[in-house]
Amino acid sequence: MTKPTIAVFGASGSQGGSVVRRLAELGTYHVRALTRRPEKYSGPADEAVFADLDDETATRAALEGAQGVFLVTNFWQPGTNETKQAGAAIRAAAEAGIDHFIWSSLPNVHDISGGKWHVPHFTDKARMDTQVREAGFPKYTIVQPPFYFENLIGNMAPSPMDDGRKGWTLPIDPEAKVIHMGSIEEFGSLVAGAFANPGESAGETLSMAAGLYDFATVVKTFSMVLGEPFGFKQVPREVFADFYPQADELGQMLGYFEEHTYMGPGAESRIAKAHRLAIKPFTPLEAWLAAKHPKTNHPRGKE
Repeated sequence: MTKPTIAVFGASGSQGGSVVRRLAELGTYHVRALTRRPEKYSGPADEAVFADLDDETATRAALEGAQGVFLVTNFWQPGTNETKQAGAAIRAAAEAGIDHFIWSSLPNVHDISGGKWHVPHFTDKARMDTQVREAGFPKYTIVQPPFYFENLIGNMAPSPMDDGRKGWTLPIDPEAKVIHMGSIEEFGSLVAGAFANPGESAGETLSMAAGLYDFATVVKTFSMVLGEPFGFKQVPREVFADFYPQADELGQMLGYFEEHTYMGPGAESRIAKAHRLAIKPFTPLEAWLAAKHPKTNHPRGKE
């Protein structure tokens, strides 16, 4: 029998790449990597097809014959309009007759906080959830990735501090256990599990998290695993906002975390469902870091 085709947007990025790898490991799907540069694709997908989220006609053509779609948009890509891109992809998938549509979203910070916190890279995605629900797909699932462990060795890697240690200078209480974290390399385990178990995943919102962390635990874990002392300095949010471009949004995000946690209200049940459906268990921070042994900083990963 012909394997059902799953088309994966962002196949060369962090989320999409993880989804492709896990689907390929299952071996029960024909995996179609969607990318703007298919000639450069070298991952484990069965085929690579051109798709551009700013070109709805090309997107519709890329989805022909697919039964399932995983969609992620990249807020951090210059010039990106996530709402426009996601809307076009949702329409194209509905017109292509996609049976199971999985959308990578995040909590709606604006609604959860009553407008107090402005975190568009969360809220812009969340505002598309309704369109996914109302598009008419026979099955849809909304998945929420965690705060990446990879951030801690990437765009939020420890920097030199005044006392000679490396560490983090952030506007958050280091004892606030409010950040749902996990490795984005394992996000595909959740998405693959959702595709493989549509009876349990259809209509659900699934939140991935290896655990709930605070920065005191992060500091302790880095110090223990890497064998050198790390530190943390809490600074006022208004001071942090001037540190670098996008620092204000990061400060707003951390303020939201302190008041509502990363995943927001009702997270426990969504996380429990994600753990049940994932094809592999999620690795906790200590074991992940021990396997990585990071020695150098890495640039921000693609979404």
